Amino acid sequence: MTEHTEKDFDTADMTLKGLHGGVLFINGNEVSTATDDRLLKLPEDVSIIAYPQEYKSWDTPGPNGVEVYNVFTNAKQINPIVAFFDTLWSQRSYPELIYSLYLETPVENLKLWDQALTRAKLTATAGNDAHANIGVSLKDSSGKTLLGIQLDPYEVSFRLVRLHVFLEETKPLDTTNLLEAVRAGHCFIGFDFLGDSSGFSFEAENPKERKIQGDEISLQTESRLRVRTPVASRVVLLKDGAVLLEESGVTEKDFAISERGVYRVEVYLPQLGNRLWIISNPIYVR
Repeated sequence: MTEHTEKDFDTADMTLKGLHGGVLFINGNEVSTATDDRLLKLPEDVSIIAYPQEYKSWDTPGPNGVEVYNVFTNAKQINPIVAFFDTLWSQRSYPELIYSLYLETPVENLKLWDQALTRAKLTATAGNDAHANIGVSLKDSSGKTLLGIQLDPYEVSFRLVRLHVFLEETKPLDTTNLLEAVRAGHCFIGFDFLGDSSGFSFEAENPKERKIQGDEISLQTESRLRVRTPVASRVVLLKDGAVLLEESGVTEKDFAISERGVYRVEVYLPQLGNRLWIISNPIYVR
């Protein structure tokens, strides 16, 4: 979780830390640099580029990741009047599913990320940008709410997109291990309001080794990439930002590779209007 910085106090320091009710809280700040670039600063010296379409310092080393998808950025494209009544209509039953009408593939952000991957490793992350500040309310003179409706409660916002992180079974769930895995790119983005993306995997292997997302692997004879999806999907394999292969109706697929490059996968759901469902992190074939 990241908070906006304040002039007189550290908002991150006031946020929950550690395990609470079985949930690990890691908190940081959203900061602006001298060049007005925005970064999400987390413990363990982890920094993630926010709003990549506005970022100007791509050639400057330092950041560990880039937020390729942001709910707020996507939502700015929506007609607010239409969205208000759509959300109001869906509020009682499946409030998060109305967002499927508006979900857009972040084409420009993915392009910027692919270009940056030719120079350095960068983990792709996604942000819900949840503020719980959209709605209508009637308050008395003391500020007490008498009547109102909240259209973006946290319990809805946090269900829209998730970062699934792979941890070694022998390592405990703590701040150091979790952020180490994120920095290494051992994670993928899932738009889980469309369906639970747990179980997705993207791996590479050759006769000597097997690697997961975020890792490097040497190109050898019989080098292969393997994709597994929880349900039949359209799988798109990209190399250095360009579509290399794609196939529909896939739950498991092997791809033989004969060239070095940066490989990643996008998964779409034809049964749900061909919506983007999963964005993998890359495997670097050297």
